[in-house]
Amino acid sequence: MKFIRFEHDGSKHAGVLTDGGIAPVELINAKYGSQAPDDLLAIIQTGTAGELRVEGVENIPLDRVTPLLPYDVPPKIWCIGLNYRSHAEDIQAEQPEEPGSFMKPASCMFSPGGEIVLPPPEISNDVDAEGELGVIIGTKCRFLAAADAQSAIFGYTTTLDLTALDILRKNTRYLTRAKSIDTFFSFGPVIVTADETADVGRLEVITEHNGAICSRDFVSNMRHGPLELVRFHSRFMTLYPGDLISTGCPKGARIKAGDRVKARIDGVGELSATVR
Repeated sequence: MKFIRFEHDGSKHAGVLTDGGIAPVELINAKYGSQAPDDLLAIIQTGTAGELRVEGVENIPLDRVTPLLPYDVPPKIWCIGLNYRSHAEDIQAEQPEEPGSFMKPASCMFSPGGEIVLPPPEISNDVDAEGELGVIIGTKCRFLAAADAQSAIFGYTTTLDLTALDILRKNTRYLTRAKSIDTFFSFGPVIVTADETADVGRLEVITEHNGAICSRDFVSNMRHGPLELVRFHSRFMTLYPGDLISTGCPKGARIKAGDRVKARIDGVGELSATVR
């Protein structure tokens, strides 16, 4: 299934994306007697996605809704740096042997299709935007075996991760600050359940910049693939339903005011933004 959170007639809802539009969870519940929450994070946390059926449910056309972040405050946001060789080469850095992970606050998120607001030039004057594959955790887990990592994943999504590169160049210890400026992250608007992705390695992660492809590479070329990232991070902390791991970008697009950027993964979705 493809889940989406959206605004319609002034209210926010969860729904299932179909060929005909969006089947709202509240209409699915009314037709089939299911009791899934009308909230995407709560659906993930309660494990009620499997209760939902869309056959015969009235759809809302896509042009009548505003897509939203799947949820506003993920329990955790992990991001992975330098997971593709091309990204390491782009910023003249060495790929780490273990996942180069860091965390981002929810305060840096912006809505899908919204605006990236560049910081004042005295704070940063060299920002890039990176389209990535996001992994959504579906179950509470700790110390996963490699064979169990797949079962811990609820689904996949697209993300845009931004970096103030000039801040990072000053000192690698400034990574969190360089990554956490307001409007420096987004995900969604669609989350595709893991059962719809038979081979995640065949997904191609594309970053578009002003309508042209800036970078592209396959998930299979990551130094640390999605399943390994889930297993690895579960060794250090408990992962919770709704946690998000953004798995890295082949290469970022340097952006300036007036630009348009997009993360695109065929079979998962696309996430766009304008820059001011």
